[in-house]
Amino acid sequence: MASSSNIPQEGTLVDDKQEEKAGSANTAENDHDKEGSDSGPVCTEQQIQSILAAAGQGVGDDDEDDLKSSDVEKVDFCVIFKKEKYDVSFPLNQTVSKLKSHIEKLTGVPATLQKIMYKGLARDDATLQDLKVVTGAKLMVVGSTLNDVLSVSAPTPKDLQAEDKAAAKASKEPFSEQKQHRKVLDKYGKPDDVPVGIKNRSEALPQVPLSGMYNKAGGKVRLTFKLEADQLWLGTKERTDKIPMQSIKAVVSEPIKDHEEYHIMGIQLGPTEASRYWIYWVPAQYVEAIKEAILGKWQFF
Repeated sequence: MASSSNIPQEGTLVDDKQEEKAGSANTAENDHDKEGSDSGPVCTEQQIQSILAAAGQGVGDDDEDDLKSSDVEKVDFCVIFKKEKYDVSFPLNQTVSKLKSHIEKLTGVPATLQKIMYKGLARDDATLQDLKVVTGAKLMVVGSTLNDVLSVSAPTPKDLQAEDKAAAKASKEPFSEQKQHRKVLDKYGKPDDVPVGIKNRSEALPQVPLSGMYNKAGGKVRLTFKLEADQLWLGTKERTDKIPMQSIKAVVSEPIKDHEEYHIMGIQLGPTEASRYWIYWVPAQYVEAIKEAILGKWQFF
């Protein structure tokens, strides 16, 4: 856990020399910070998983698996689909969702159409280790290939219209009304120390770290914009992650219903929407400045 004396406090300037001095007095914290920033210009999948896990979030499973890595424990088992058997060797620490992507290459069944059966239905977020998959185990795949799907009779115009309405309704549902965010807002409420929010107004970022907000786990979040290093520092009580600006793919935000002076903001750390780091109660007047600092003036918001 980082020392509270080294964390930038609201109302104080972020001074590089002070940080260097504090860092030299606390070797453990320096080593921790290096994990989040010194490995390269972009965040690795492991770093993204670590950041999101600390925020009480999962991460998307759309990235390619490194199945050739020799430093992870693997298990050899059999996958059965329509009486066909496929021998698979897969890392124990990988999820069912990633296994589905691998099985798609073997069977032609899209990952989204698969169900994996092993002592019951396997959850996408469970790892093979969680499922206690052992050498020689048999996993059943239930699903349809694209050819199977295309061979089914086409939906009626009425069915298509109903689907379009449902999709339109889902896409228009505000962040603050979506179940995943409503649950967080109801559980933690409005922070007592959040800066005053002002709707329908844009202001430059303050000269001090922006704090008082929280993430999905209810942990207080502090944003420090290190423009000279092209980094965004995501700070909590437990850790500070230094995120290269160029690794952030998108920033989305929407006002909180009945509290439009504050926003829910998602900072996308990886290639998929599932890698968004959610921050709650962002003062509305700083939203555009945050996007500009991270994405640049050229970016369409």
